[in-house]
Amino acid sequence: MSDYETITYEVEGTLATLTLNRPDAMNGITNTMMRELWECLSATATDPNIRVLLFTGAGRAFCPGVDLKASTSGAKQEPNRKEYFHITSLLHEMPKVTIAAVNGACAGAGFGWACACDLRYASERAVFNSAFLGVAISGDMAGPWLLPRIVGATKARELFFSSQKFRADVAEEIGLVLKTFPEESFYDEVKQLAIGFSKMAPLAIGEMKRNFIDAENMPLRSYIELETERHTRTGASNDSREAFKAFVEKREPNFQGN
Repeated sequence: MSDYETITYEVEGTLATLTLNRPDAMNGITNTMMRELWECLSATATDPNIRVLLFTGAGRAFCPGVDLKASTSGAKQEPNRKEYFHITSLLHEMPKVTIAAVNGACAGAGFGWACACDLRYASERAVFNSAFLGVAISGDMAGPWLLPRIVGATKARELFFSSQKFRADVAEEIGLVLKTFPEESFYDEVKQLAIGFSKMAPLAIGEMKRNFIDAENMPLRSYIELETERHTRTGASNDSREAFKAFVEKREPNFQGN
């Protein structure tokens, strides 16, 4: 992939790590960052070599939302495009496991991006805030679509309507994050979890991800038809045969994605 100005992208085996990289501005969002995220995530979504995407922020923040200083400074920014707001869709729908490693402030659009990921883990110093009503706007990045599916409809409304900050321990208590870790070991702990997911059979985990996405909007009987077709197809794959063989031979499977 191209060199980026506001993000970094690293690949180790089948694990990709995407880092918001404006630490001096706490990774505040600019139009350039929106474009670079759109380009990077669009490529990742179709890259057959990537099984897991780890999404985090550089420095002391994950993402506090838009960079208010940049947006109100009068400095010229590149134009934004409507499709960039589907960064959320890319994170939510790509046939990879997406993991948000929330290392600090997580608010506004950054909060929506974290919610769009399949799994969320937080540093003990992380602080969350929907934030939009604090600047008198209704919000973007699909938080009201995503958050009720994670914490329930009433709790999601409270978090958005109150626009109050809450800490990582509260986020874990309400089910927004799966687990919190001490700051000093946070990234290493989450990366080890991501590596574990990256060892799963890519065809099967991709189709399982599609199952979850399709189940959000399909009647049960229609979903079962689709699920059964995918179950049959993945069960006939070389990876499935390799999994059974590795189990019998008491070794780790070597999945190829076919």
